[in-house]
Amino acid sequence: MHGCDQDRKGQRWSRLLRGRWHLVGGLALSLCGCTTLGEYIHNGFKVGPEYHRPPAPVAEHWIDADDVRVRSEEPDLSHWWTVFNDPVLDQLVQSAYRQNLSLREAGFRVLQQRALLSGAVGTLFPQTQAMDGSYTRTNISREVANRSATPDPFYSQWNYGFTLAWELDFWGRFRRAIEAQRDELDASVENYDDVLVTLIGDVASTYVQLRTLQQRIAYARQTLGLQRESLALATAKFKGGQTSEVDVNQGASDVANTEALIEQLLIQVRVTANRLCVLLGIPPENLRERLGEGAIPTAPPEVVVGVPADLLRRRPDVRRAERLAAAQNAEIGVAVSALYPHISIDGTLGWSAQEFEELFGGRAFRGTVGPSFTWNILNYGRLLSNIRAQDAQFQELVANYQNTVLNAGAEVEDGLVTFLRAQNRTRDQARAVTAELAAFKEALAQYKGGLVDYNRVVVIQERLVSRQQTLAEAQGQIALGLIQVYRALGGGWELRCEPESGTAHPPVVVPGEALPAPKPVPQPNPAP
Repeated sequence: MHGCDQDRKGQRWSRLLRGRWHLVGGLALSLCGCTTLGEYIHNGFKVGPEYHRPPAPVAEHWIDADDVRVRSEEPDLSHWWTVFNDPVLDQLVQSAYRQNLSLREAGFRVLQQRALLSGAVGTLFPQTQAMDGSYTRTNISREVANRSATPDPFYSQWNYGFTLAWELDFWGRFRRAIEAQRDELDASVENYDDVLVTLIGDVASTYVQLRTLQQRIAYARQTLGLQRESLALATAKFKGGQTSEVDVNQGASDVANTEALIEQLLIQVRVTANRLCVLLGIPPENLRERLGEGAIPTAPPEVVVGVPADLLRRRPDVRRAERLAAAQNAEIGVAVSALYPHISIDGTLGWSAQEFEELFGGRAFRGTVGPSFTWNILNYGRLLSNIRAQDAQFQELVANYQNTVLNAGAEVEDGLVTFLRAQNRTRDQARAVTAELAAFKEALAQYKGGLVDYNRVVVIQERLVSRQQTLAEAQGQIALGLIQVYRALGGGWELRCEPESGTAHPPVVVPGEALPAPKPVPQPNPAP
């Protein structure tokens, strides 16, 4: 009977304690007023707002959607650079993917965020778990009050024990923090993908710029040959007394000017090649042997772009901006939880004895255990200000996400109009160069026959140089416009999801994997 009475008393105490805790929780929710009881339950017993993806401003269709060269079916952008059918470009992209240091930095940021997430998950378990121990030798003054109560002023004290403190996640503070850290991890992965998209686009653009410069040099050297031919004719006529030295000087001036243009273009080639080396993760070197001479990559006449709404799921920077907003939304919940009491279970157990051999006996045991709570009831002004600040930061990130979507659409439109109009520009400019070249040959023949003066030949020569340079730029602009489209569409990040030939895993970091060792850097080729 005595045991049954004890059981009934224990049950009554248990019901009473549960009722009091429910009362405390209800009072906290009603007094703070930030999260209703229904919302608290619906949110999975977490205070603060639940996250919903913000609306994004996207157009229904592209401006040039009616152009037959723009196709709206679902594109495959995983290896978009292969549309140029340029093996050198393909090799450069792979090399940059394996060796670029900016991409490696982004990979380490992923690993950092993954470790931080693991630390955040650990807060769900007892936050303090410590073992302590000490030894002290004490001498009590013989001149203090009640000194007669201590017959032996010298004594020793041995201690060791364990301490545990566990704040229960009653309001979801730790779970909200885990949500935020998980979203931060997602954002770091999206950042890695964005760096990869940017890297591939930069490698392709730099390569096209290099080939465009080489084509400009080829055109300039072609024109230089014609100018030297006309200069030789003017010199011969001058020596024959058929013209003045003015013609010779004009011809020599044109030749020198074109030679200076070639030197300037060679400077730009070297600078562009150095920039490409940095993208490849290698010291600046002479890339002539590696790249050779080649034409400007030829772009297909059509481009597959899908619809504008695809940008929300395809562009890594858009996804990153959305994940950062989600992480900040969870931080609002962390701030709201500070309005409520923090409920903990604290305990210590240990052993204390004057003599070391008595330290492990049962009589040396000591310990405490029990629940507790702390409640910042007089700090609501400060706490509410923090909540407002966290909410304002969330609204800022929502606006940043929406602005990122707007910029993404504008970048696609910029690339499309460049790609489409550059095709027309190149066609028109090619006709201009053909006509100018024919005019030059005719003018040179007329000058040789004495029908026109040399000034007419000089004017046409100068225009020919200008038109050929513009033609090369227009040819490169087609490829650059297509590259801009593919970069703006967010193509290329899928490369990290594919294993390298002969390997079972991607060669660069993904969450949870180690970074690969960098490949040996090629030795620079001797300068020509």
